Amino acid sequence: MSREPFETMPDVMNAQQLAQALQISKAGAYNLLSSPDFPTLRIGGRKLVMKSELMEWLKSRTNRKA
Repeated sequence: MSREPFETMPDVMNAQQLAQALQISKAGAYNLLSSPDFPTLRIGGRKLVMKSELMEWLKSRTNRKA
């Protein structure tokens, strides 16, 4: 799988694009999209994530105290 720069990823990402952006498996991306605290957008039967929401979610996870 080739790595596309995050800046050029689409504004709304599916599981495959999410996996590519985070360098995780597609199964891992589906797990995230099913997580209750993950900012999932549902359109029809598809689970998607907005790139801006993903960035906010990542920042909130990074700033957590251990």
